[in-house]
Amino acid sequence: MGLPPFRGAVRQLILASTGIYIVILLLMSFATRTGQAVLELGVLRPEHITQGWVWQFVTYAFMYVDPLDFVLSLVGIYFLGTAVEERTGATKFYGLFFFTLILSAIAGFGLSLTHVIAQGPALGSGAAANAILMVFFLQNRGAPIMLFPIPIQIPVKWIVLFTAAVETAYLLLYHFALFYFILLLGLGAGYVWYAVFSNRRAALGVSEKFYGMKNGYYRWKRRRAARKFEVYMRKHNRTVEFDEHGNYIPPEDTKKNGGSKSGWVN
Repeated sequence: MGLPPFRGAVRQLILASTGIYIVILLLMSFATRTGQAVLELGVLRPEHITQGWVWQFVTYAFMYVDPLDFVLSLVGIYFLGTAVEERTGATKFYGLFFFTLILSAIAGFGLSLTHVIAQGPALGSGAAANAILMVFFLQNRGAPIMLFPIPIQIPVKWIVLFTAAVETAYLLLYHFALFYFILLLGLGAGYVWYAVFSNRRAALGVSEKFYGMKNGYYRWKRRRAARKFEVYMRKHNRTVEFDEHGNYIPPEDTKKNGGSKSGWVN
């Protein structure tokens, strides 16, 4: 029944978010215009992104107005983030937090370009909280967790499904607003981060595919150069041959005199 330790990257992110929120509350209470200007600069708005305000892909995560949204987002980061950080380390946890925020925001902005869905502002670190929930599930599949303060253990997969279902309902109720799109995209961004940066097998598979494509490209260039060389030599009344890998095939008389049967190997 004990609380997770309050330390590391989780502690720094929560303290930073809390400090910024307190400043916003004070400004909105005693200097309303300044508070509104801060929110205008920090909250993610698609129309501002098109004007070059790209910093909003990050700053929106630290903008809050509703106290309940603030508490729920940071509680999720605190309770599950500590366990995730213990598995990944502080550096990777910072990467998880900011990578998923930015990826969700960019995807949401892309949807907003339809001018039909994903409209309106987006703010808060709910996308990162959802990403942390997804990573926790992928690291602890089938593990039960206790929803504080309810003393009942629930499999984490059902919490992921319940979260997705509730946020989808809000998405429909609020006419596909950008705010709820980004929350749902946070779950997907968490899966992407886990597959690329945390899951060693997946990362190895991506690396092998990349180098396989790179080597295939070089083999294609070598075959193409060999065909060009064959055409060039035929124009000069000489015949040369290359195999399917682009390796030179020496004439038969050269082979009989002790030449290599496999030709040149580049």
